[in-house]
Amino acid sequence: MIHRFKTHSLVCSQAIQIEIDDATGLVKSVEFLGGCPGNLAGISRLAAGMSPEELINRLQGIKCGDKSTSCPDQLAHALKKLIASG
Repeated sequence: MIHRFKTHSLVCSQAIQIEIDDATGLVKSVEFLGGCPGNLAGISRLAAGMSPEELINRLQGIKCGDKSTSCPDQLAHALKKLIASG
């Protein structure tokens, strides 16, 4: 199932689409809408096959420059919402 989350206005991407494999519970794909295409494509490829919890642990709290968040941090927030919603 594909889930879409709006990102915080401080980051360049506008939304994140996350697909979770129903059989394994692992991240199947991540797509950032907007933002820095090369960096976000790299994050998306690295995220595939990982558990949401592992991604949260690795990405939560990353900042972009002097901003309080970043696109990777926003992915962690989206995954936390996804886990909380069951």
